[in-house]
Amino acid sequence: MKPKYSLKKNFLYAIDGFFVLFKEIAFRIEVGFFLVFSIFLFIVDIPLWGKVFLFASLFIPLIAESFNTAIEKTVDLASLEYHLLAKYAKDIAAFGVLLSVVFTAIVWVGFFIYFGIL
Repeated sequence: MKPKYSLKKNFLYAIDGFFVLFKEIAFRIEVGFFLVFSIFLFIVDIPLWGKVFLFASLFIPLIAESFNTAIEKTVDLASLEYHLLAKYAKDIAAFGVLLSVVFTAIVWVGFFIYFGIL
C-alpha cells in the first residue's frame, strides 16, 4: 500500500537533501557565489524587475548542481566499480552544471551591458 502523502514529511525530506547536498564542496562554492551576488543586488542601481530576474537566475546553478549530485549518488549506488557509462553519466551531469553557470553569467553580463554598468 502506498503511504499517505504528507507535506511535512516531504518538506523534511527536502531539508535532508539540502544537508546531503551541502556536504558537496561544489555546492558550497555555488552557495557562496549565490550569497555574494545576492548581496551585490542590493548595491547595484537597476530596476526592481531586473534585480528579481537576476536573483532568480542565481538559482539555476544550484538546481543543476542538485541534479548533478543526485545522478552521481545514483551512479555510485549502481556500482562502485569503474565503468565508462558511469563516467559518461557523471561527466554529462557536470557539463549541465557548467552550462547553467555559463547561462547565468551571460544573463548577468547582458543585464549590466544593457544598463550601462559594464
